[in-house]
Amino acid sequence: MPRNLRTARRIATKRNRLSPVWPTDIREAREIQIALAAQVRCIPLASPIRLIAGVDASFSGDRVFAAACLYDFPSLGVVEEAVASRPLTFPYVPGFLSFREGPVVLDVLAALGRKPDLLLIDGQGMAHPRKLGLASHIGVLLGLPSIGCAKSRLIGEFREPGPGRGCRSQLTLNGQTIGAVVRTRTGVRPLFVSPGHLVDIPGSVRFVLRTAPRFRIPEPLRRADALSRAASKS
Repeated sequence: MPRNLRTARRIATKRNRLSPVWPTDIREAREIQIALAAQVRCIPLASPIRLIAGVDASFSGDRVFAAACLYDFPSLGVVEEAVASRPLTFPYVPGFLSFREGPVVLDVLAALGRKPDLLLIDGQGMAHPRKLGLASHIGVLLGLPSIGCAKSRLIGEFREPGPGRGCRSQLTLNGQTIGAVVRTRTGVRPLFVSPGHLVDIPGSVRFVLRTAPRFRIPEPLRRADALSRAASKS
């Protein structure tokens, strides 16, 4: 049996036991990404969105801290917040950051009393060398719609979008569109938006813009960033 198939079956078994695979070995991590990426679905949202969770992580020493902020949509009122932390168990390797942050992100989402309809995650979705950034990784593991919203580009090519709020351009890789470069506020640097799971590119852009009415960063992510940073310094 091919190794990737064995890995995929083990992942499926672990998922059924609510215990995702978190390796410390780069080779196995790559195989897990390939297996999970095959499960990513870039499709229009299937259900109305009423609760959106913003998730961000910060680091301090040998620990990682995550915050999840649950917002009502479309009012953008805060519903609930949670913070969690764990020891770091995976080295810093570009393209594999979900193995550093993923375990604590699952912890903090599990700490919420209500299940979000959509996840906004500070990181990449499909705009990743193996099409499995943190937003895609968590979206597949939880079976939830997820969007990656990053401050900088990881991969892909793009043209600078227009200067006004709402202007956007395509983020492409080898001729395939993998996300969008979106101006959320006039005259500020754009964000790199890519679908994580169970949402398409137009839907991802729409929800990033609708959750960022005043600032560059969507409100749920701004709050999650502040909470995770505060936790890492306490």
